[in-house]
Amino acid sequence: MNYKIIGKYIKQLDFKIPNPKVFSLLSKDISNYKINFDIKSNQLKERIVEVETTLNLSPNKNDLEKINTKIVYSTIIELNSEITDKKELEKIILINVPSEIYPEIRKIFIFVFENSGFKDIKISNNVDFQKLYNIKKTQ
Repeated sequence: MNYKIIGKYIKQLDFKIPNPKVFSLLSKDISNYKINFDIKSNQLKERIVEVETTLNLSPNKNDLEKINTKIVYSTIIELNSEITDKKELEKIILINVPSEIYPEIRKIFIFVFENSGFKDIKISNNVDFQKLYNIKKTQ
């Protein structure tokens, strides 16, 4: 492997349901929300990079009252010294690391929803970060 994870933590966790009406509507209409991902990186030291993976829900329709759900999960990785190719680094940051840590983010997100009264929250077990990367490249 060209990198190793040396640390990971929840950098930010937002979960806000503005009122009981939104809570009851959300219970019925959770399928009207979609999951969004955002991945950013920050170089901390010469071979140390922070990868921030953000997962949030947003409504498919503009007329829905919005809940605020967002988790930013920070993963600190150490790159092997042989990595010099920018493409390889980009794939590590945008595909490999998110694929490796996604099960943890999903588990946290589901835990928060379930402990907020939503027992039937369905968030995909797997996300094809390779496919998302390929789609983004063609845009």
